[in-house]
Amino acid sequence: MFDLKNRVGLVTGGNGGIGLGLARGLARAGAAVMVAGRNAGKNEAAVAELKALGAEADSVIVDVTDEASVEAMVAATVARFGRLDILVNNAGINIRNRPEVYELADWHQVIATNLTSAMLASRAAHPHLKAGGVGRVINNGSMLSIFGLPFHAAYGASKGGVVQMTKSMAVAWGGDGITVNCLLPGWIDTDLTRKARQDMPALNDNVLARTPRGRWGDPRDFEGIAAFLASDAAAFVTGTAIPVDGGFSVHG
Repeated sequence: MFDLKNRVGLVTGGNGGIGLGLARGLARAGAAVMVAGRNAGKNEAAVAELKALGAEADSVIVDVTDEASVEAMVAATVARFGRLDILVNNAGINIRNRPEVYELADWHQVIATNLTSAMLASRAAHPHLKAGGVGRVINNGSMLSIFGLPFHAAYGASKGGVVQMTKSMAVAWGGDGITVNCLLPGWIDTDLTRKARQDMPALNDNVLARTPRGRWGDPRDFEGIAAFLASDAAAFVTGTAIPVDGGFSVHG
C-alpha cells in the first residue's frame, strides 16, 4: 500500500529542512523525485542525498512567486520523468514583525511565497496529476493556522489560506482522482527556527515545556507522513490538515 515505485514526485523547497525530509520520504518509498529550489548548490546536494537512497532524482531552479517559472518547473519535471503523480507545495518564508509596523512589501512577499505559489504549482500540475489517475497534492501549512503569535500575522494568514485552499482543491479535484491534504508542522529544528531561537531566547524552553513528545521536531519526522499521503494507503484521505508537532497544538 505504501509503494511509490513508478511514481514521480515534485517537491518545492525540497533542498533542505522539512522539504528535504518530505523528499526523502517519497524517495525511500520508491518514487522518482524532482527537487525544486532557488539555490543550485543546495539542489545538487539534495539530489545526491536522494540518489544515495537508491532513488532516481533531479533538480530544477524555480522562483515559486513567478507564474512562468512555476509552469516551467512542472514542464521540466514531466519532460525529465515522463509523468507527475505527487506535488508537494513546501516552499515558504517568514518575515517576522508586529502587525502595526508590518511593511506592505513584506506582506506581499510572504503571501506570494507561501500561498500563491501553492496555487500556481497546483494549477500547473493538475492536468498531469489527473492524467496519471493517482494524483496527490501535499501542501505544507503550519500550526499557526490554528493559533496566533504576535510577530507572525502574515505567516499565519498565508498558512491559514493554505489550509482553506487545500479543502477547496480537495472538493474540486476529488472527481479527477486527486487527493489534496495539508501538513501542519509544529516547532521543527531547521535553519529558520534556529534563527528564531536566537531572536527569542525563551523559545527553546517554552517549546520543550509544551510539547508532549519532549523535543523539537526533526525533518526526518516528515518522511513517513509524506510516504503515507502520497501512497495508495491514503487513497480515501483528502481535505485534511494533519498536525506534525509532537502534540504541541493539543497541549493547553
